[in-house]
Amino acid sequence: MNTRILTTLAVGGLLAATAACGAQSLDGGNSDAAASAPAVVLDQAPAEEKAADVINAINPDEELAAKAPASLKSGGLKVVSSIGYPPMELYASDGKTAIGFDPALARAIARKLGVKVTITDEEFNSQIPGVLTGRYDFVISSMSDTPERQGQVTFVDYVQAGAALLVKKGNTAGINGPKDLCGKTVSVVDNGSSMELAESYDADCKKDGKPAVDVLKFPGDTEAMLQVGNGRAQATVTDYVVAAYKTADPKLGMEAIALDGTAAPWGIGMKPDNTQLIDSVKGALDSLIKSGEYANLLKAWNLDALAVESAVVNGGK
Repeated sequence: MNTRILTTLAVGGLLAATAACGAQSLDGGNSDAAASAPAVVLDQAPAEEKAADVINAINPDEELAAKAPASLKSGGLKVVSSIGYPPMELYASDGKTAIGFDPALARAIARKLGVKVTITDEEFNSQIPGVLTGRYDFVISSMSDTPERQGQVTFVDYVQAGAALLVKKGNTAGINGPKDLCGKTVSVVDNGSSMELAESYDADCKKDGKPAVDVLKFPGDTEAMLQVGNGRAQATVTDYVVAAYKTADPKLGMEAIALDGTAAPWGIGMKPDNTQLIDSVKGALDSLIKSGEYANLLKAWNLDALAVESAVVNGGK
């Protein structure tokens, strides 16, 4: 017997019991028992999920749950992500359970809608096609909301993510922004967006008649960050989410400085004609923001600076 049938029988029995004792029915919305009883046994967050306590404390929003697509109530919320970009998406120690901020938010949305959730790992370029064919309900995978992608999916934007500087803890070099990089050495990933930013800061320094930025280029983030640790560079440029994850490790002795003007929205992508789902996800995110649960999810992963004030549809420009 499946969960949906069991739930129906349970609700029927409860209705009979409340009618017999003269209490309000579930439809009346005034029964404390009815208000606290979820339609299904909701998923518990994995033990290694940093936001587990926050997620497990989230109760369904009855109004949102009632308006959620029937497919979610019967089959659960089917989510796709690309696991391997901490702290946004990573595997727990078992090598198969998705944790990180994106899975945490997906689980939080599911609980707010009163449904179960499954999270599947797919290669990044397969995610939007999977949503469009109906294999998945939505993609949440550190995906930038861009006009080009808006031609395929509709986004509900959930964070504003940009670039950051990583400096040694204590910031003895006194670097608080791009203008403080003049005359300093900066390490970057070669041929990436961080290199482009560093070179633009170098050009600005020269334009203002200040000492140039010495840009050191390396194959990856790890090599670039090591230069700050060993003192060869005073800062490295990287994605803010990566910087935040590194600063959470006390062994590394780093601190992050968000770079103003680099932030852009990342969105939860859905099939454009699935308006009921889009409205449900937007409503769930707004509810999480209003309750403070969204802020607590971000805080658990040291990502407070990514917060949005409301759920915006297709905010990427």
